[in-house]
Amino acid sequence: MTTTASAALAADAAAELARALPSENGYTVGGPAGRVAPAESFEASSVGQVSVDVAVGFLGVGTIAHDGLAVQNLVHPALAAAARVYGTGVLGEVREGAGLFDDPDAEVFELLDGESIVGWFAVRPRRSARQGGPLGGDPEERLNRINGVEMALTVEIGRTRMTVRDVLGLEPGAVVELDRSAGAPADILLNGRIIAHGEVVVVDQDYGVRVTRILDAQEGAR
Repeated sequence: MTTTASAALAADAAAELARALPSENGYTVGGPAGRVAPAESFEASSVGQVSVDVAVGFLGVGTIAHDGLAVQNLVHPALAAAARVYGTGVLGEVREGAGLFDDPDAEVFELLDGESIVGWFAVRPRRSARQGGPLGGDPEERLNRINGVEMALTVEIGRTRMTVRDVLGLEPGAVVELDRSAGAPADILLNGRIIAHGEVVVVDQDYGVRVTRILDAQEGAR
């Protein structure tokens, strides 16, 4: 991978993150940045065709409005979208930390709200053995090392976008309309990525999901 190609991929990843971050007006990507010191930052690692470390940092604490929700959960889909630019993979747990912004091998881009810098995005690819990188050993053997790692499996029956004002106005009895018709299959997500479709069932008075279709890598991209 040439330096030019690497920079282009990093810029594409930054753009995907900016589009996916929750924002009333939407974020855009500015120019490359040097080392920065975010007031609040979150990192995660993706294992896949090209393993990458990704991070998002904000100029001030509370830049992402969360109203009691964990900021890690809010930025996870955006970091996953950025990592998918490098190919199929699974993003791990999002953790607080700014180590990636201090790494000279990471590429850093500004995040803009209008013309103002509100944060930064950092990415650092880690080459696999098939790409001639430093990792050795049989790929299947390496994957066996993480067989016992637990991952979050989520079933989603629909979603919608709401302003913070509308969310704060919710009261018991309010009905939130989702973007899916009744009877449509539910999405089964692994760490925020769709891997299958299914139908919701009841098992011993608990909800469950019956898998009806497994998606391939292209269909699962989102």
